[in-house]
Amino acid sequence: MAELVTLALMAEVFVTLFVIMDPVGTIPIFLSLTRGRSTATLRRAAWQAVAVSFAVIVAFAFFGQQILGYLHISLPALQTAGGLLLLMVALQLLTGKEEAPTATSEVNVALVPLGTPMLAGPGAIVATMVFSQRVDESADFLAVGLGVVLVHVTLWLAMRFSIPILKVLRDGGVMLVSRIAGLLLSAIAVQLVAYAILAFIAGEG
Repeated sequence: MAELVTLALMAEVFVTLFVIMDPVGTIPIFLSLTRGRSTATLRRAAWQAVAVSFAVIVAFAFFGQQILGYLHISLPALQTAGGLLLLMVALQLLTGKEEAPTATSEVNVALVPLGTPMLAGPGAIVATMVFSQRVDESADFLAVGLGVVLVHVTLWLAMRFSIPILKVLRDGGVMLVSRIAGLLLSAIAVQLVAYAILAFIAGEG
């Protein structure tokens, strides 16, 4: 019975984070932010972004409450900051004013905004913190850990195999995808801020 509960917990963690982190929806944003870069750079950006996201998620799973408490930061405040950062990126995509790719910007794109707050955003962080509080034994710990790992493997596969899509779309298609991605990303950003405002009004901040 314990094994079944553990499998159910792993499935719940995977499905919840899959919906929040949205590997499929990440593809157009990844292509937009890495436009003009070499294939090798795209592959490196994919695993760097996933590595950063995984590190952030794990850090908050273990020390999230302590980190936020020590800095006197509420979850709505974290959500607002993530939403505003995503909105800045979305506006750049919509207006076509992304910075030209350079050796430094290649790394920065993988770290911010891809690794965080796009992948390891407020929603994923909070969900992981909630799941970590449900861990009572080693089987539960393993279930949550495997769920987090499987989601990040899925994210890496989505970005890794978006490279053939880039070859088909070429520059014109990627520019169109960039505009669409900017619109979607701006909607996500506004929704994050809206949720945070509602939380502040409800007195949770």
